[in-house]
Amino acid sequence: MYGWDVRSGRARKVFIGVAAAALLGGGLAVGTGLGNAGENCDGLDTALRNNLTFIADQRANPDALSADRIANRQAVVDLIQQRRAAAGCTADVQAGAPVAAPTTPAAPQPAPPSGTDSGAAPDTGAPGTGEVVCAGSTVTLFNEDAAPAASSGTFPIGTVLKVTNLDNDRSITVTVTSPSASCVLLNDAAFEQVREPGKFVIRRVVVERIR
Repeated sequence: MYGWDVRSGRARKVFIGVAAAALLGGGLAVGTGLGNAGENCDGLDTALRNNLTFIADQRANPDALSADRIANRQAVVDLIQQRRAAAGCTADVQAGAPVAAPTTPAAPQPAPPSGTDSGAAPDTGAPGTGEVVCAGSTVTLFNEDAAPAASSGTFPIGTVLKVTNLDNDRSITVTVTSPSASCVLLNDAAFEQVREPGKFVIRRVVVERIR
């Protein structure tokens, strides 16, 4: 939808504004996630740590698009800090590895229906295997060096979700393994399976709860 022509300052400004708005709207207050996580310091702290880690990684390993990505994530960080202040969160959150999932074993993932993916690799085709959730959401990513997984402030750990990118009809089924302040975020490995090249937000998306 929006070009990544780094040679155009005007294009970059337009992209930053739109992407930041998408991240602010989709990364923090997607669907019903805001109501459940708006006053949850654990969820806000996790979202802050993940975004600070993403910024730190971009600064450590910059490329031609790093400045735009950092600007987008800094806008998200500023909003999270405002929400933390309003909620009375006082933890000293620093960039680092995302918060590990609790040790409670996750519910076993069911065998996928015919034509769907296993969660470790994408499939193609229209959604329709579960209850549609996170209506009107956009989906972005959080920094995590792990197998494909998701985080959520709406669904408990162990919930199985299917995320379909309607722009390329690629889907992935993932298990929620950690909390966040969003309805659903995909980690790096999961997001890479379904995103379009050069895009860091999925705007036309269907999220389904498998179980």
